[in-house]
Amino acid sequence: MAIERVDAYLAEHGKRFEGQLKDLIRIPSVSAQPDHDADTRRAAEFVLNDLKEMGVEAELIEFPEGHPIVFGQKLDAPGKPTLLVYGHYDVQPPEPLEPWLTPPFEPTEKDGNLYARGATDDKGQMFTHLKAAEGWLKGVGALPINVKFVIEGEEEVGGANLESLMAEQPDRLACDFAVISDTSQFAPGMPAITYGLKGLAYFELVVEGANRDLHSGTFGGAVQNPLNALATILASLKDAEGRIAIPGFYDDVRPLEDWERAEFARLPFSEEEFRADLTVPEVFGEAGYSTLERKWARPTCDINGIWGGYSGPGPKTVLPRLAGAKFSFRLVPDQTPGRIHELIDAHLKAVCPPGVTYTLKAMHGAPSVLVEAKGNPGVEAAMKAVEAGFGTKPVLIREGGSIPVVGLIKEHLGVDTLLLGWGQNDDNLHGPNEKFSLADFHRGIKASAHLMAELAGMK
Repeated sequence: MAIERVDAYLAEHGKRFEGQLKDLIRIPSVSAQPDHDADTRRAAEFVLNDLKEMGVEAELIEFPEGHPIVFGQKLDAPGKPTLLVYGHYDVQPPEPLEPWLTPPFEPTEKDGNLYARGATDDKGQMFTHLKAAEGWLKGVGALPINVKFVIEGEEEVGGANLESLMAEQPDRLACDFAVISDTSQFAPGMPAITYGLKGLAYFELVVEGANRDLHSGTFGGAVQNPLNALATILASLKDAEGRIAIPGFYDDVRPLEDWERAEFARLPFSEEEFRADLTVPEVFGEAGYSTLERKWARPTCDINGIWGGYSGPGPKTVLPRLAGAKFSFRLVPDQTPGRIHELIDAHLKAVCPPGVTYTLKAMHGAPSVLVEAKGNPGVEAAMKAVEAGFGTKPVLIREGGSIPVVGLIKEHLGVDTLLLGWGQNDDNLHGPNEKFSLADFHRGIKASAHLMAELAGMK
């Protein structure tokens, strides 16, 4: 069988794949830092050349500003589905450098893991799909389906060029399925398919009082203190039981289905271990829901930062002129960032104390994503492929974070994304000592190769 020849090729060339990954990781493609612009382009060219060498038609899509997108395609399977592979070659800054046990851009093997910036986010995971395609092209001579690759260099800085590409050239990226590996397994030895992501609505609030800072003795009690007013406003967002207190906030929330709650409950998750790991006295959240349900499938509100007044050493009795906070909502289907903006604006008008004015700024928003997990042929194909790669059936999970590109793919291309994460929850992505299991790297390559075979066999 063709897939057996692919598996044999992948096993024979596994060590070479590891060496290629290390070469890619050594390129410090930090998209957020202009000093690394040349390095970021080198990473794009590395991916471009790898695709070309395996026989994929590939090019760099350039933009007036920012980093190029690597676009490749191999459309030699008429009548078969088209799979869009998305990934990113840019990485987070490595700072702070002090906690790193090894240099962040010198990949180091230890205990079966590869330590380096970008090892799991997302060079290591993205590279699995490239090597899977190579397995078919070199081991068999052709891909069993049509495949397009979109590997961008601005995921860590917002991905504005990718959004414009999708909006302006949807036909170029047209596909039947998309796949992204930029998430995690549920636990070691428990691969997962993520079928839901939360959305995000992020705001900055600035409260303004008098035209200057004031002495708290001379003016205290005579004018409103913006920090006091800010505290009142922020306290009004949630009640003591953890439920969001903004009128209308839950009107659009899609409830969990019974099968989801049953699936979550069956997962080997210990709330006591979760609590102990974080060294908190107890878990806390919306009443009536488990920790996994709160994390994955219920909306949340969190204050992310507060500023104003004096916070240096020693006392300073002052009424600040300004006070501010950043706060965010994680959203679930069928909530939208725009509707949340309307609701929070109306709420602030109702609760803002007298004597101050405020400015509310929407900083960032992304819709939630929910892929139909039951009866979805793409998910069924992915289930079989992941089991082939990892030797065990994957579990179905949601994720509390947001991946905006998944929403963009749905909006502009009209297809669902298969989120097949090969990483682990302790891989320290975005932090010092980022790592990726080399065994999972190879399992991911095999799973991706089998996904192509499973999609090719769909009726």
